Amino acid sequence: MPVKVLPAQEVLSCARTFRLLIEDYEPDVLVCGLPQTLAGEEGPQAARIRAAAEQISRTTNLPVAFTDERLSSREAKRILREQGLPERSMRGKVDMVAASLFLQTWLDEQR
Repeated sequence: MPVKVLPAQEVLSCARTFRLLIEDYEPDVLVCGLPQTLAGEEGPQAARIRAAAEQISRTTNLPVAFTDERLSSREAKRILREQGLPERSMRGKVDMVAASLFLQTWLDEQR
């Protein structure tokens, strides 16, 4: 289930809101979406995401896992449209749904 979407800067700086989520939910691993091309190769932002995730891992002392996030936002918008949400109401919800989709993909891969 999606919990909350935080601005990247709050996560990178381990702001209070991020620290509280870590304390409340006590995760075993942080799962990060990794931008990939349609061919399944790492996209241009992948190196930046990997570097940021490693920084967060060091700060939180939690391991980081990566999963393909390709097309997750598109699928999230499709799901929200099916629920009858207009484009304006989707703001803030697309990222949560997309994150839950690629997290579920990661969980399925762990089985």
